[in-house]
Amino acid sequence: MTELTDAPGAVVDDGAAAKTPSHASWALVLICVAQLMVVLDSTIANIALPYIGKDLDIDSTNLSWIVTGYALAFGGLLLLGGRLGDLYGRRRIFMIGVTLFAVASAIGGLAQNEAMLLSSRGLQGLGAALASPTALALITTTFPAGPLRNRAFSVFAAMSGVGAAIGLILGGWLTGIDPNWGWRLTFLINVPIGLAAAYFAPRLLPDSEHHSGQLDVRGALLGTFGLLSLVFGITRTGNQDSSGQPYGWSDPLAITGMVLGVVLLVSFILLERRTKHPILPLSIFASRTRATAFVTMMITPAAMFAMFFFLSLYVQNVMGYTPLQAGFAFLPFCFGMVFGATLASKLMSRVDPRFIAGTGTLLGGFSLYMFSRLDSATGASDVLNAATGGANLGHTVSYWTDLAPWITLMSFAMGLTFVPMMMAALHHVREQDAGIGSGVLNTMQQVGGALGLAVLSTVAAHYTTQHLASIGSSLQTLGGQLAGVDQGALQQQTYVAAFSFGATQAFLVGAFMMWAASAIVWIFLNVKHEEMATDAAPEGVAV
Repeated sequence: MTELTDAPGAVVDDGAAAKTPSHASWALVLICVAQLMVVLDSTIANIALPYIGKDLDIDSTNLSWIVTGYALAFGGLLLLGGRLGDLYGRRRIFMIGVTLFAVASAIGGLAQNEAMLLSSRGLQGLGAALASPTALALITTTFPAGPLRNRAFSVFAAMSGVGAAIGLILGGWLTGIDPNWGWRLTFLINVPIGLAAAYFAPRLLPDSEHHSGQLDVRGALLGTFGLLSLVFGITRTGNQDSSGQPYGWSDPLAITGMVLGVVLLVSFILLERRTKHPILPLSIFASRTRATAFVTMMITPAAMFAMFFFLSLYVQNVMGYTPLQAGFAFLPFCFGMVFGATLASKLMSRVDPRFIAGTGTLLGGFSLYMFSRLDSATGASDVLNAATGGANLGHTVSYWTDLAPWITLMSFAMGLTFVPMMMAALHHVREQDAGIGSGVLNTMQQVGGALGLAVLSTVAAHYTTQHLASIGSSLQTLGGQLAGVDQGALQQQTYVAAFSFGATQAFLVGAFMMWAASAIVWIFLNVKHEEMATDAAPEGVAV
């Protein structure tokens, strides 16, 4: 690792000198390992979902909650975690977070039913919400502005993106060990990592000052339950009733969830405006640079997480990949992310963030568009052939020409986007508010991922149902050819064909989401690279 210890002290916003500790490199290693653990858990269970559903008898429409539940608890409580770090010391909260994460992972690995597993995922989210914002804030307050901080942010951003891909690879390998219990290892592997991080934290991480203030518990509860209710309502529209039809946007329970979510979130904003010590100081959005970064970092992960979710199911269900093969299919993502983040960190000293992140989001949208063009064999004769033991429906899709180039381009694009956006989001945030600034940034990422997955899952479910009816009608025309065919296999392959169509439509919507984020970056992000190289705010800028 590049040595990060020979830097002079830097002046932070509140005038206190911040010197890099002698073991800054090892501190960065520990922070990034913890971040890797937290992020990979967003995707490590993706490949194991079919096996978890079978073992614990979880309905297919509820499987997405294994991913969404974690993201919601994580995102909804991040502001609380960031504030706790600001008030009571970031190292202490970091240690509590990784320990709680390890305990929750043990519960998930030993889960005996759906309720126990989903509860453990919520507890994992709480642990991650305590650890992640304090980890990012420790980077901000440990490394002075300039090349050292750029380099540290590039490593952290790379871990944030690579962790998602490593989660799929690791999940595929662990699940493939044994289809009946291998999925449990995807949770249990976190236990030694989390406990080791807690052990080394007091030895490697500098502690932060404790600051006066009060916890805004009401705000934390309103924000968390508002997000949970909103995502539940959106997800409910795509879930199916007992007849196999989606509940749709007219479902009373879905409408109630969405309306209640909006009411709670509006109440949250009104409360934060009146509270003396808000969990989300609305003034943090006063900076145009930070506001742009927050919004961008809400939209881009929404599209990226959806790519992982749908593509991991696509390569298994449609292309017939084993869990291990499915995991390694995402290996190019690791290399592209590292290269993109490294390039972005070097360009930050010479190029304005708008051009770096703007290019990244444009390329990310193009990658998703290319995924939307995946053309599997989904005709009635193809479905019948697959049901009788013939070629799988994805035999017309080539990994090397149809998937690998765009997985690599997507990861490179996210590396270009994440580094400048993370730095823009935390630039000119006071040292004592670094935790809440990091919490807002992480909240945007996780909430964006949860909302994006909910919206795109609803899109996919709509088009899947629509295509099911179309394939069913086509199969009826085959008449006598259906005699003697295993109806269970035929029904399964019909669903896989319909899912293939639904997933491509979700990718297309995701592409437009990414391009919307790109437009926001190009129009509103006007901070100069010279300004990003210093901690001192320009005259007239309120921090």
